[in-house]
Amino acid sequence: MGMNVGSSSGGDEPEVMLDVNTTPLIDVMLVLLVMLIITIPIQLHSVNLDMPPPNNQTPPKEPVVHEVFIDFDGTISWDGVALAPHAVEAKLAEVAAEPDQSEVHIKPNKLVEYGNVAYVMAAAQRLGVKKMGMVGNEQFVK
Repeated sequence: MGMNVGSSSGGDEPEVMLDVNTTPLIDVMLVLLVMLIITIPIQLHSVNLDMPPPNNQTPPKEPVVHEVFIDFDGTISWDGVALAPHAVEAKLAEVAAEPDQSEVHIKPNKLVEYGNVAYVMAAAQRLGVKKMGMVGNEQFVK
């Protein structure tokens, strides 16, 4: 540490000291820097995922799948057997009543009117069929 005490000129009035003592400033800045480094949490380059626990049980059995075909003229077939609309609703009610519901795959013909498909889908929804899907959609791609 250096300090300018006086001038060597020997005058009565001391010269104005223009040097700033930066040592305390540097000390304070170093303390603040160390505190900042300590308080910043360590950044890890990983993604934390909550993974489910391992399951050693046997996989569930394959679900039963019922296919509902809707032909171009509006004929509805349940697993290949042509049915009347009220009979289709009865079959959908049976599926909805099962404790572990079967899957219902609806496959409309490309030329069928939308109302016939909407009828089957609305009946399934109204009766509470949870596992329902549209299959054969590749025929609609041009």
